[in-house]
Amino acid sequence: MAFWLLLLLLVFFFPFLFWPFLLFFLLLIPLKLTMASLGTLLVAPGQLLRIARNPRLRKNHALEHATINVLEEKYDYHQLAGYAEDEGFFILGLQNPEQVEIAAREGLKRLQRGESELVIHDRCGTTITAANLASAVIFLLLLFLSGMFTLWTMLAAVVLANFVGPALGRFMQRNITTTAQVDEVEIIGARTDSPGRGGFWQQGRGNIFVRTREIPYATVLR
Repeated sequence: MAFWLLLLLLVFFFPFLFWPFLLFFLLLIPLKLTMASLGTLLVAPGQLLRIARNPRLRKNHALEHATINVLEEKYDYHQLAGYAEDEGFFILGLQNPEQVEIAAREGLKRLQRGESELVIHDRCGTTITAANLASAVIFLLLLFLSGMFTLWTMLAAVVLANFVGPALGRFMQRNITTTAQVDEVEIIGARTDSPGRGGFWQQGRGNIFVRTREIPYATVLR
């Protein structure tokens, strides 16, 4: 406690002593963002391509979003999350498989009837990836055009990415990571997943797995 009090007094009465550390920290921020941007450019396209090349994953991803949208619309849930797999999808943070299955079947039916907006969900990981990708591209482009490795370049990239990222995320969801063409998909059922699936922060909150399958043909009432 005494150490932190002494440090606080030094910062308050002798701030010039800490200027070199502050300057060093500010210089490190653009460097860190540059390295992170390069990493994003190397990793993010591969992640998006993996989903884009897997039709079943795109369909299950769309159904995951549709299910979450229905759950939030009908039951006033907030901050729901999920992720898709080849055999179905997970809804994280819920403990009622019957409710989730009802929402999944309604989401599927509404997608089959043309409500394609249900494939979009603003908290999807695709949106986060798109925002990171936009930030990386904008930052590196500004760095290349200006030749200035500064904090202002970083701030400009972040501000521009905040405008571009959400729109890019929605575009990617609609055209790359999901598909509303789910006429030949059916819901088999929903079950409570084993404890701990979905990460430490979800333990004890419940995870529901919704199993799906593709059928050779489907008759859809429109």
